[in-house]
Amino acid sequence: MVPDKHLVAFVKDPRLGRVKTRLARDIGPVATRSFYWRTTRTMLRTLHGRGRWRPWLAIAPDTAAGVRRPWPPGWLRIGQGPGGLGDRMTRIMRHLPKGPVVIVGSDIPDIRARHIEHAFRALGDHDAVFGPSADGGYWLVGLRRCPRVPDIFRGVRWSTEFALADTRAHLSSCSVALLETLDDIDDGADWDRWRRRQKVGGTRIESPTRDR
Repeated sequence: MVPDKHLVAFVKDPRLGRVKTRLARDIGPVATRSFYWRTTRTMLRTLHGRGRWRPWLAIAPDTAAGVRRPWPPGWLRIGQGPGGLGDRMTRIMRHLPKGPVVIVGSDIPDIRARHIEHAFRALGDHDAVFGPSADGGYWLVGLRRCPRVPDIFRGVRWSTEFALADTRAHLSSCSVALLETLDDIDDGADWDRWRRRQKVGGTRIESPTRDR
């Protein structure tokens, strides 16, 4: 029997003032909450997989995992648990059922199901896979988890240009695949660049304006 493939989306309960605090400082909490929730809903509809992988929602805070709304159906809900981001991702990697695990965030407007397909395909003959972002971090991380789960998140300098390099430093004896570079939206400058790119591409922008 082929082991399941597990896609885990790390999300936060979309409460006003509790999501994307760096972005909120630049565009305001109302616009940030609206952007975050619209992007998250779109991502979850896009990445469900329809049987190609098992979709998990890792939610913070943990109490929100037990509430059916506003989360879409078809996703298995679990809490992220305590600790920093590295602690929470390590826990997910170690405790999910057998099979490769791919983790994504919820602030990547350009992510598509094909990116998840490529990640799982890469894990067929690599120990790890990353989706790098232009700022030195990454929007996706995946591990084959066989024959072991490497401890890759220890000491990572999150939210810096060193995040990907720090993580890869723990994989010196492992094979690593890289996907295409996508932009995550962490602050107002990221948000403005993304909006301009949508305009150039002729895409209708439904994102909110900055708070006045």
